[in-house]
Amino acid sequence: MFVLHGYWRSSASYRVRIALNLKGLAYDYRPVHLVRGGGEQHAQAFRARNPHGLVPVLEVDGHVLTQSLAIVEFLEERYPLPPLLPADPFRRAWIRGVADAIACEIHPLDNLRVLQYLTQTLGAAETAKNEWYRHWVHVGFRGIERELESMDEPFSLGDTPGLLEAFLVPQVYNARRFECDLSDYPRIRELDARCTPLAAFRDAAPENQPDASA
Repeated sequence: MFVLHGYWRSSASYRVRIALNLKGLAYDYRPVHLVRGGGEQHAQAFRARNPHGLVPVLEVDGHVLTQSLAIVEFLEERYPLPPLLPADPFRRAWIRGVADAIACEIHPLDNLRVLQYLTQTLGAAETAKNEWYRHWVHVGFRGIERELESMDEPFSLGDTPGLLEAFLVPQVYNARRFECDLSDYPRIRELDARCTPLAAFRDAAPENQPDASA
């Protein structure tokens, strides 16, 4: 049994939920509220699982795994079918590159703790914080939009989505939440639109999580 510690709005948790669903792996979901009471991720019990105080955390077979990309790669290595990555090594590397652009370039600059530091410590206004968020989404999405030009099939794995979509869809969700104008990214919007009705993505969506709240 997998135990996933996450937060409904966490895009990193969202990625792992999608990956688990695409693999057909059942899991027990344990909510960690990132805002209530100053953030449950700072509690000693949670820090014992992840000293960085971040979600997601995946527990499996007595092991504790952190960081969404590492968790998804573990799932791919241990449970190779159905695959999240193609067989071709060059295509695999390209997909990992797109995922890294999201997980290592866009997401760290727009992470909750970064946004909280901007407003609570540096005194940035809410409007400035939102402009910061949108700026880095656009910087990343401009490159990803161009990268998607190489896709000539519905999904990164041909007829099925995989790791690329598991990382892209949550970032699009967050971009819409912060009212980013996505009109310049038709390929991103089309790929997102093909994924969101699928059960693996629909069941992983933030609003469908047991801890979803306003």
